[in-house]
Amino acid sequence: MTEPASRPNNPLFGPNRLKIGIFGTNGKGSAHTLVQEAYRPTWDNVVRTAQLADAAGYEAIVAYARWKGYIPGRVDSPGGIILDPFTFAAGVAQATSHAAVFATSHAPTIHPIAAAKQCATIDIISGGRLVLNVVAGWNKPELEMFGAPLREHTERYEHLAEWLDIIRRLWTSKEEFDFEGAHFKVQGAMSMPQPLQRPGPPIMSAGGSETGRRFACKNADVCFLLLHSEDPEEWATQISAYKQFARDEFGREVQVWTYAPMVQRDTMKEAQDYLHHYAVEHQDKESVDGWVAGNAATGKGMSIETLNNLRTHFAAGGGGNQLVGTADHIAERLTQLSQAGLDGILFTYVDFIDGMTRFNRDVLPVLEQRGLRAPFANAGKAAA
Repeated sequence: MTEPASRPNNPLFGPNRLKIGIFGTNGKGSAHTLVQEAYRPTWDNVVRTAQLADAAGYEAIVAYARWKGYIPGRVDSPGGIILDPFTFAAGVAQATSHAAVFATSHAPTIHPIAAAKQCATIDIISGGRLVLNVVAGWNKPELEMFGAPLREHTERYEHLAEWLDIIRRLWTSKEEFDFEGAHFKVQGAMSMPQPLQRPGPPIMSAGGSETGRRFACKNADVCFLLLHSEDPEEWATQISAYKQFARDEFGREVQVWTYAPMVQRDTMKEAQDYLHHYAVEHQDKESVDGWVAGNAATGKGMSIETLNNLRTHFAAGGGGNQLVGTADHIAERLTQLSQAGLDGILFTYVDFIDGMTRFNRDVLPVLEQRGLRAPFANAGKAAA
């Protein structure tokens, strides 16, 4: 793409050294727990959490794509009650004025012409604040609902590359065009109106495998990854290698983001006790069992202890580096992540409203004092 980027209203490109956001409020978040206070995606909750983030200057509100839960046959399980990410993004865009709104799409579940039109519409509604998170598709039971095959790993990314190429051409082309590839054929393609952001909304992509990393570094503005350890030196090595790969292979600068389940309490013991309470004592075992069964290779050759630790980690928030402790401890870990080169982090909570209220009150001021974030000029002014 040769068109200069113009995204003046998208805070992803703002000055804060450490950008922050919330993840998964179109569903139950990422915790697999049965505690009574667990978040539910009512529209009141969606708007309230979005406006808490927006008023505090968060950069991102990210919806995930999920079409069914992990428990076979349980259509009413909390993990399968998910608001559509595109419709969610449109509604949240109207309810906010600052944060970028992210829609997530698994490429096999929607045609690129439809996705391009929906993205352009949301970008217009938001005033140029949409980000598209693209996923190649990995959850076989979900794809089977669409009659879509679970392709071999490399082929999934070849399919995704064609899908995204068509979308980007629809966002920028001033004339109709034809496209014929291994996976898509379109004739006389066009889509109007086009997005406000030029040459289109930014792209986020998670690339854990070598193929996924190559795709993300070539195509995404924000590369989303899970950090492999709890050691800040290893964080720096992993993040630096990712960014250097994008420079060396594609001549591109990319942001690197991750996400973290958060439990903030007045003492470390209180925080650790609550983590155990919701992720172990009140774990949604059926949901975790379903996840393990769907990812059987994950547990192959693992000891019982390792597998149980993996289950607990997944129940706590689907993976990610856990931020568990006091406000000072969490602020220090976030400082270390920023010093390691991380550009942004998405938070997920058992109870988003409680968790965000604590974080905004106790941790944000510390991050501002440390120069990781500037005080938000519109603090306290949620969108009407």
